[in-house]
Amino acid sequence: MSEPAIRKRVLEELDQVGLNGAEQKYPAHLSGGMIKRVALARTLVREPEIVLFDEPTTGLDPIVSNSILELFKVAHERLKLTGILVSHDIPEIFSIVQKVAMLHEGRVVAVDTPEALMASEDPVVHQFLHGLPDGPIRYR
Repeated sequence: MSEPAIRKRVLEELDQVGLNGAEQKYPAHLSGGMIKRVALARTLVREPEIVLFDEPTTGLDPIVSNSILELFKVAHERLKLTGILVSHDIPEIFSIVQKVAMLHEGRVVAVDTPEALMASEDPVVHQFLHGLPDGPIRYR
């Protein structure tokens, strides 16, 4: 691609993730949420078919975290890409995913829709998704 075509494409993708006008900022001047959005724009500018999101909302407050997840949903719909999202943010991610695979002790223990997993009676799935401790909590 020519330099002007690359610049146009980059600016379009920055606009898509809500960073219109931020292209001149240095990384040190970006917030955590802006850094996540820049990473998403850098990935999406290439129009991938598959994207792996590894703990994308770690370290973000709930408002920024939800806005990042919404950007993933919009990108999925716009580019028709397959997204694989690794996260401990339950149930926030359930609002944007179609299928969930749950790992326990290095093995896949459940694969289903978010709704089906939330209703699961499997003790491991139920405990994790509902944040239940292993036993009674004792305070001294």
